[in-house]
Amino acid sequence: MELETIKMSSRGQIVIPQDIREELHVREGTMFVVFGGNDTIILKKVGMPSKEQLISDLEKLAKHGRKKLESLGIREKDIPDIVQRHRGLK
Repeated sequence: MELETIKMSSRGQIVIPQDIREELHVREGTMFVVFGGNDTIILKKVGMPSKEQLISDLEKLAKHGRKKLESLGIREKDIPDIVQRHRGLK
């Protein structure tokens, strides 16, 4: 990868050079996180998980939650009462 010099506009905008956009597969609407400090600015592309990955992650989280509840002796039918108790409704 080559280094390129770019210039910021009066509105604080910069253009990511085309060869870098192509290499990183970024296009209009791509989200970035911006880090700044000590005379340095870093852009990090933020990827959105696919629908399938999100469903898989949520299933893993639910499985972990079920195991934790089971280890505490809490059944699914107990949850509404626990929630109401903690909300101060009971």
